[in-house]
Amino acid sequence: MSTPISSPPVLFIHGLWIHSSAWQPWIDRFAEHGFSASAPGWPGDSDTVEKTRENADALNDVGIEAICHHYADLIGTDEPLPIVIGHSFGGLIAQELLDNRFASAAVAIDPAPIKGVKALPFSQLKAGFPVLGNPANKKRTVSLTAKQFEYAFGNALPADESNALFERWTIPGPGRPLFEDATANFAKASPAAVNTATTIRGPLLLMSGSVDHTVPRKVTLEVAKLYSRNDLSRTDYVEFDGKGHSLTIDSGWGEVADRVLAWLAIQGFTGRARSATADGAS
Repeated sequence: MSTPISSPPVLFIHGLWIHSSAWQPWIDRFAEHGFSASAPGWPGDSDTVEKTRENADALNDVGIEAICHHYADLIGTDEPLPIVIGHSFGGLIAQELLDNRFASAAVAIDPAPIKGVKALPFSQLKAGFPVLGNPANKKRTVSLTAKQFEYAFGNALPADESNALFERWTIPGPGRPLFEDATANFAKASPAAVNTATTIRGPLLLMSGSVDHTVPRKVTLEVAKLYSRNDLSRTDYVEFDGKGHSLTIDSGWGEVADRVLAWLAIQGFTGRARSATADGAS
């Protein structure tokens, strides 16, 4: 007699300056494929874009460690562990959760660099300058202007689409994660550290837009190289030609989502409940 095995839920994690509700089209697409998905915000986020903008101070001094603990607490220890999909800083958090056994698999899309990455392209510095340009921003929350958003997120888009995304989805973001990431290689116990070489974990997919300003492809390729030393766990890399940091929210988001779904299927995550016999044979 067979017993049902629950397919893992999917947990989406947003990055700096984009509200979690921007994942709704992804949640709907994944539901069509049988996945139960959710996108809880960071600690300090309100439940809507408007409320988060009005209550920006709630995000003051929220750092990488607090964000990781927030999602780890939401996940808990119940099986099956979720598939975690994160964009930008959410991609770094996804790797942390996978490394610490809070995820069955992870997808990191244009992920903020982990400790050990040495590449620092000019466009990355320019995209982070609205925060990193003022040391006082480490403990406070910072908003982007439409022009800053266009450079950091919408550089591959028509100006009107970039402006529409800015108006619809942007929220203030805490400065602390950027400062922590920028100094990761100089900190003995950095919250951006991930065990890339020896950890035994679920599969990881790294994804990059070829013209991303905020996390240039060179940075994500260096992350992939760090993971390449690990023969114990699977890491894959996918690149999208002509896409920038907005690739999860702009008009081409469906192509990215479908590539993720295809990769998950290859790993055996179909999103639909399976059956197994008592001895484990399917």
